[in-house]
Amino acid sequence: MVLQVRNVTRLFGTKAAVNDISFTVEKPAFIGIIGRSGAGKSTFLRMMNRLTDATSGEIRFEGRNVLALHGAEKRDWQSQCAMIFQQFNLVPRMDVASNVLHGTLNRRSTLSTMFSFWPDDDVLKALAILDRLGIAEQATKRAEALSGGQQQRVAIARALMQDPKVILADEPIASLDPMNAQVVMDSLRRIHDEDGRMVIANLHTLDTARRYCDRVIGMRDGRIVFDGAPDQLTTGVARDIYGADASFSESATSTSIDALPSEADAEYARRMLV
Repeated sequence: MVLQVRNVTRLFGTKAAVNDISFTVEKPAFIGIIGRSGAGKSTFLRMMNRLTDATSGEIRFEGRNVLALHGAEKRDWQSQCAMIFQQFNLVPRMDVASNVLHGTLNRRSTLSTMFSFWPDDDVLKALAILDRLGIAEQATKRAEALSGGQQQRVAIARALMQDPKVILADEPIASLDPMNAQVVMDSLRRIHDEDGRMVIANLHTLDTARRYCDRVIGMRDGRIVFDGAPDQLTTGVARDIYGADASFSESATSTSIDALPSEADAEYARRMLV
């Protein structure tokens, strides 16, 4: 098994944000985790990346329990397990290329970091990654000057600079319009297909999960309530995952360019997903 999640729990006080979840992954795959806000999706990714400690359980990647790592071993794991956030987490006033190069900070000396000295090989690699993602022409611009979709692709490029084995994407398209959402998801899928990297993405939208994921895990109230293939993600299953009644409208969570939600559906989505 490449990934083994065993009885992982995270308590905040007496409340279980993640409640005794277990699953295994045999080979690098594109996995979507879906569920409404508060289901535990983000907490799980943060535990896997070691941004948040687990209360109990194990997460083993290639046999190593990453939850038990400390110091240099923990930092090494975080370099192999890149994180992409909903709000991009770029340095707004810094140029795009430098933001991407920050993906190498874990293996650079303090002195070179202070003076922003970047080896030529790293600069060329950063430019090649930006070109791969279709935004090489933005390299010298400030990150804040880019559109949301472009900024998220810069964040993906920064993750690729780490040369990670796993990419964790926490709601990578939640703040994007449908066109940019498609570009970002196409980029993540292509990275998985071409590089063989595992991608685990937290998603709200059913159509996105079905289109891009090899496997979908549904979470509700900290527990896994669905684990299966995208074609098994029926409307009935989705109602159970989201804790919705028969009025649940799948179009309310759609990111399809061809099926934008109506005003009523958009209002329903706001009520369901917060």
